[in-house]
Amino acid sequence: MNAIRADGSASQISVLRADSLREKVIRALEAAIVAGELQPGVIYSAPALAERFGVSATPVREAMLDLVSEGFVEPLRNRGFRVIELSDEDLDNIAQIRMLIEVPIMSQIAPRLTAAAFEKLTVAAEAIERAAADGDVLEYLDADRRFHVALISAIGNPRLTDLVDRLRRQARLFGLMDLAKSGRLMASARDHRKLLDMIRAGDTQAAENLMRAHISHTRGLWAGRQDRD
Repeated sequence: MNAIRADGSASQISVLRADSLREKVIRALEAAIVAGELQPGVIYSAPALAERFGVSATPVREAMLDLVSEGFVEPLRNRGFRVIELSDEDLDNIAQIRMLIEVPIMSQIAPRLTAAAFEKLTVAAEAIERAAADGDVLEYLDADRRFHVALISAIGNPRLTDLVDRLRRQARLFGLMDLAKSGRLMASARDHRKLLDMIRAGDTQAAENLMRAHISHTRGLWAGRQDRD
């Protein structure tokens, strides 16, 4: 299972870093959704997907049930699973919740980040920019997730980290390929380094403003349009 780039080509760089087969299948399914290979509204059976990925039906079925719990797909009795299509209202709701959580929390994160945490975040931010430059949407998705999970984890609330991670993934699995093809992925990528610089400088107000703008901007981009403000 290969990395998928914005031009539709595949590289031999593995994007499946999880240890278990179930986790690998989840990553492969997410990759297929990002690449548009699994279309919203279309029904897919576990056996058919298993044959496609070269594994048994059991880990595929388990992986799909995990994606059901995360709101990516829905089960259809005796038929299979259908990828859920996010409406504009869904995307608006996700953006609203993210605004309520991720913006004000900047002031709490800043004083809790250690030197080691900053180093980890810097590495992730650099990986995000490299992926954007290469047009590698799956690596971008992976690095972006590492960055924001590490950032929110500084609060020390696993439930909060899981909630933010889930909301961000729900929005980003859809429309990311079009964003990369449009050439606008790098602008979003650079926000991560800017955010770190603001936090490191102790300017939490600027960090909050950037996070607010970042969420608003990406909300418009995920829907294939610019901000409506």
